[in-house]
Amino acid sequence: MSRQIFLDTETTGFDFKIGNRIIEFGAVEVIDRKLTGNNLHFYCNPHFEVEAGALQVHGLTNEFLADKPLFEEKADEMLEYLKGAEIIIHNAAFDVPFLNHELSLVKGKKYGTIEDNVANIIDSLAVARKKHPMQKNNLDALCKRYFIRNDHRKFHGALLDSELLADMYLAMTGGQTNLSLNADKASSKNKIEIDVSTLNLRRAEVTDTTAHDNYLKDILKLTDTTW
Repeated sequence: MSRQIFLDTETTGFDFKIGNRIIEFGAVEVIDRKLTGNNLHFYCNPHFEVEAGALQVHGLTNEFLADKPLFEEKADEMLEYLKGAEIIIHNAAFDVPFLNHELSLVKGKKYGTIEDNVANIIDSLAVARKKHPMQKNNLDALCKRYFIRNDHRKFHGALLDSELLADMYLAMTGGQTNLSLNADKASSKNKIEIDVSTLNLRRAEVTDTTAHDNYLKDILKLTDTTW
């Protein structure tokens, strides 16, 4: 059995060294190249001001995060979920240091690093750059390239982006792009077979999505941001 976890985080800013924190974690499980529906998602109260640039990316305000748990309250659950899996992250050089920093801040616990708790970590951005040199390889560009529908992605969201990443990565590495992921492995080994009618018509089932969307409608009028 091959167990993979596709994960993403959202943060208050872009540098943990100046105090920025993780405010959202999202991950989806794939076993033997099939989405299982066993996802993990949570928001965190960072006790640190969300920077304006980050706010334009994910739309998560300090007011929205005020009643959310601290990261340290979710650390055990997160590590148990990730334990022993192969982890795929788009631009792991950003997320992994943030995750390790958060673990290092948990008082009374010695978790080690994310690397200590998982089988290995794959940076899908590095894989994409090798496969598509001299091209855009952000998640939006890759979804377009592999016919993964993402028109509902108005803001970055950790769980939504993890689901899109899983669909994209499976398409990029094996051609299995339909939602059931039941395409015969032998037939997809040497070619990519795409049934456009079945591609990624899901919306992420994110906790607090309705409240979040309503909140944003009231206070934010931001243009889409694409990385």
